[in-house]
Amino acid sequence: MLFSHISDTHLGLAQYGLEERTRDIYNVFNQAIDISISDHVDFVIFAGDIFNVPNPDGEAIVQMANGLKRLKENDIDSFFILGDHDISRVKTVPVPFVYHNLDFSKYIGNGTPLEYRGIHLVGFDKIRKAEMPKYEEKFAAVDTYAKAHTGHKILVLHQGITEFNKYAGELLSTDLPKNFTYYAMGHLHDKDIRHFNHLAGPVAYPGSTERTTNERIVDTEKGFLQVDISRPEASTKWIKLDSRPHISYETDYQELAETVNKIAQEITRCVRKPIIEVKIKGDEIDSDRIQSQMAKLDSQTLRCFSRIISEQTPDSRVLLEKPNAINETMYKLTVEILGSEQLAKFAIDELLPILSKRDTKEALGLVFEKYKEGKL
Repeated sequence: MLFSHISDTHLGLAQYGLEERTRDIYNVFNQAIDISISDHVDFVIFAGDIFNVPNPDGEAIVQMANGLKRLKENDIDSFFILGDHDISRVKTVPVPFVYHNLDFSKYIGNGTPLEYRGIHLVGFDKIRKAEMPKYEEKFAAVDTYAKAHTGHKILVLHQGITEFNKYAGELLSTDLPKNFTYYAMGHLHDKDIRHFNHLAGPVAYPGSTERTTNERIVDTEKGFLQVDISRPEASTKWIKLDSRPHISYETDYQELAETVNKIAQEITRCVRKPIIEVKIKGDEIDSDRIQSQMAKLDSQTLRCFSRIISEQTPDSRVLLEKPNAINETMYKLTVEILGSEQLAKFAIDELLPILSKRDTKEALGLVFEKYKEGKL
């Protein structure tokens, strides 16, 4: 038996405010669906962050519906849980539930075990770090269930494991139920698979299907996992998707012109216009000269960034690998400014994602809706 493990599709994301990036997100998502169909997988697991915001626009909803419809037309069932991007902090029915109610896909994020063709599936929606103690009993209960059943047991979570990323870690591998033969993870955007002696199966992150706002500009491959469970041990195969190139260059300021010419030659081989970053080292830098040189790449790139670096400049990876710390700091500052935890949650979790898309009309509509409900 074979299944696809797909996560962090972030449908509807318009990175840099560009429609082309939204198209890219849909393109790789549909590639994953097409490959799953052509490879005759038996089912598909979506491990959270299906959408980029809890209230996605109509096209994102339709893209997901069409993908699930094509799977159903090919007798491929699917299962999903909710990630933090799918969950609204204002009480409402999550959009993906529509697919469950229409029998397009099955929701398994409430921790209730489900038997499917002799396989046992258990999923939990995104658990906030502060809520983790409440789930110790639930983890123990599903572990007891898994131990009592033979065959493959799959646990689906949208969490950061500390051993994979110490900055984004929300729990340790030792906190996980021990008796599952495959741990289908979401949340971390880099692919990674690890085996732990204290767990019955591998813990696997397929990574995001496309680069998202908080990821570095680097030529990293994106894709998803296919998992073979026809034998007692689950074996994985990572499937690369054809995504838009993201390339980072580094040069000395004095060699900028030569580097720009080199980049112009190299990117002629790209099928899609790439997203380029040029990190420039040096002192006594003329910003006008940098701008005029970088302008030479505008017609060949979707977006082109320059960044001045020095020995004192912190590595951007440090910040990008600390999303929890950044989010917590932003939340605390927002609470101080607004004087209300409820308003801070609304501003960060609901309003900010909409404003990042520059959709002021939708933002105003949301504010008015909450005002009418007496929540503002």
